[in-house]
Amino acid sequence: MDLATLIGLIGAFVFIIMAMVSSGGIAIFINVPSILIVLIGSMFVVMMKYNLKQFLGSAKIAAKAFMFKIDKPEDLIEQSISMADAARKGGFLALEEAEISNSFMQKAVDMLVDGHDGDVVRDALEKDIALTEQRHKTGIGIFKAIGDVAPAMGMIGTLIGLVGMLSNMDDPKSIGPAMAVALLTTLYGAVVANMVALPIADKLTLRMGEEMLNRNLIMDAVLAIQDGQNPRVIEGFLKNYLSEKSRKIDTLDGA
Repeated sequence: MDLATLIGLIGAFVFIIMAMVSSGGIAIFINVPSILIVLIGSMFVVMMKYNLKQFLGSAKIAAKAFMFKIDKPEDLIEQSISMADAARKGGFLALEEAEISNSFMQKAVDMLVDGHDGDVVRDALEKDIALTEQRHKTGIGIFKAIGDVAPAMGMIGTLIGLVGMLSNMDDPKSIGPAMAVALLTTLYGAVVANMVALPIADKLTLRMGEEMLNRNLIMDAVLAIQDGQNPRVIEGFLKNYLSEKSRKIDTLDGA
């Protein structure tokens, strides 16, 4: 569970709701036609930008902003060094005994054990990385599209409300409430975009960066093992994937 995403989302809505309550109550901020225009309208417009499978899969992708488990680079480096030692002593077949939880690393090790050429292994792993990145970008794009479309749909709803208000100017008492309803769609559009869609897109971008870093680390580790490089040498260049702070901590632990 990503507590930052959950706490941020809940906290933002709590303060918005508190502001609504202090401004006269929640009821005056609820208007069903406005909600339909912004929420349902935005969904249909975004659907036009993607195929149906991509759009329907966006809910599953959004879950990664809240529930996402990823290996620590430090753990991957440690496991890579362990496998490099095993391969040096017993050959690539010794890696069959390794317990690997990361599916991408397992795929790469299986190719080593099967005796594939280094270029074949590299091409296959690079292709896997590229396709994974493309899937991430599609999900990110959907939520960025919602962030772009929702405020626009809010403005469209406001214009519809203003047209209705101006067509009924004979009753001055109805102008104020009609204006309030017209502005609600702008509010809904801003909330959907800036409190939900765009933050999720940004968090998914962060997740993509973390996963791409891990996969590139694994690819470099496996190719280095295949080349028969010394485990200490492998450890040295894999630590380039760590932040400067993490490298210093690791060095102190090693000392």
